[in-house]
Amino acid sequence: MKWRCMCLVIHAPEDLRLEERDAGEIGPGQVLVRVGMGGICGSDLHYFHDGGFGTVRIQEPLILGHEVAGTVAAVAADVTSVKVGDRVAVNPSRPCTACKFCLEGLPNQCLEMRFFGSAMRMPHVQGAFRNVLLCQAEQCHKVADGVPLTLAALAEPFSVGLHAVSRAGSLLGKRVLVSGCGPIGVLTIAAARLHGAAQIVATDVVDEPLAIARQMGADEVINAATDSGWVARYSPDKGTFDVLLECSGNQRALRDGFTASELAEAQRGMLNFRRLTRAQDATLAGTWAANLELDRSFARSAEVDAAISRLTLAQVNAALRRYIDPARIAIVFAGDFR
Repeated sequence: MKWRCMCLVIHAPEDLRLEERDAGEIGPGQVLVRVGMGGICGSDLHYFHDGGFGTVRIQEPLILGHEVAGTVAAVAADVTSVKVGDRVAVNPSRPCTACKFCLEGLPNQCLEMRFFGSAMRMPHVQGAFRNVLLCQAEQCHKVADGVPLTLAALAEPFSVGLHAVSRAGSLLGKRVLVSGCGPIGVLTIAAARLHGAAQIVATDVVDEPLAIARQMGADEVINAATDSGWVARYSPDKGTFDVLLECSGNQRALRDGFTASELAEAQRGMLNFRRLTRAQDATLAGTWAANLELDRSFARSAEVDAAISRLTLAQVNAALRRYIDPARIAIVFAGDFR
């Protein structure tokens, strides 16, 4: 049986259309999900406003979206992991399972990764902002009855924060600095709090996301744009912080965070990393494609509700045009598709 679906399709910057598309036909190992909620990621914003990011550009119409949750509507005969009626969060990553990283147990580093709503490949990998979505059974993670789909849609971005804190090691009793309080930053704050951080300080350059950061568990919030002395207060005696979680992608935030943690010193706008080996023991770790943590992201729900703005489908175009609330994660009611 072939399925049809209504989709949010980006054709060019600020040219977002609601279109009917062929959803495909269920094959072996596949599941059809009736999408209930979807989170708008920063990459969706870049596609909408700029037609892409970096060297990645839209070259053909692209269905946006990759942070979704919904209810299983149909399954292939060989699927046993989920059944019709199960509520699931969808992992947007589909590793190849055959490259050297997949074979080493690092599917998040897959060389042939296919990711919903991505223009990195041509043809593009179409996204998940649609009312029905065909995906692999292993991409579907069951959601407990008590977890609303609104929160299940945050499983993928929350897994980024969980992966970051897992890379940082034990946070029990540690002093943690989180720089950048957008959606990933505030979810990382929640993850750090859940993992036992003794003190969490959050920085940003806008007051609104800092207010959300405090609701999410930050003990202190600092507006780096108006408080020019904050780095000096935290940098004496080899720094105040045991762990820096950099979530902004901003060079100044990274430099200031390193200085406050005494991991490096700023010299003429550059970072001198000699202190990493000379003055103290330290580890510098990056994170990428945190799908390995997706199952763990269902452990909590109430902590992240403060970070959610709920939108109807009719509000999506207007919300994208104003970049949405800079402090909140936007949720599309996919059930409003007509």
